[in-house]
Amino acid sequence: MTTSRTGYSTSFTVEQSPDEVFAAVLDVRAWWTGEVEGSADEVGAEFTYRHPPQHYSRQRVTELSPGRRVVWQVTDSHLAIVSEPAEWTGSEIVFDVVPAAGGAELRFTHVGLVPDVECFGACSAGWAHYVGGSLRSLITTGRGLPDPW
Repeated sequence: MTTSRTGYSTSFTVEQSPDEVFAAVLDVRAWWTGEVEGSADEVGAEFTYRHPPQHYSRQRVTELSPGRRVVWQVTDSHLAIVSEPAEWTGSEIVFDVVPAAGGAELRFTHVGLVPDVECFGACSAGWAHYVGGSLRSLITTGRGLPDPW
C-alpha cells in the first residue's frame, strides 16, 4: 500500500461524548476480531492482530491526542488472501473523533487502502463491519460485535 493521504474511509455520529468514543477505539480487543496482543493507548505502543490463517498485522501508535485522534502505522503484515501479503505494511489507520451536536462523530480512514490494491474489496468490507458495526456497537451499547473466537 502507499502512504498517500487517500484511502478507505467511513464515519458515523453517536450520542456519546468524544472521550467515550475515544476510549472505545483504544479498546481494540472489544471490537476487532481475532487475537490482539499489546496495547494501543500511548504513542510508541505496539500491538499485533492475528486472525489465523488469513490475517496478521503489527501496528504502532504514531499519534495520540486524547479524545480527538489516534493513528496506527502498520509496521508488518501478512494477508493470506492476496498475492502480495504485505499489502498493509506502511499504511496508516486513522481514527478522528470530532464533537458533534449532542455527541461525537468518528471518522475512520485506512490510508493506502485504495481501489487499486488487491485486498480493497475484502478489507473495506471488513472495516465496514468492524468499525461501522462492532466499534459503533461498543460505543453505543457497551458491547462490541467481534467474530466469536
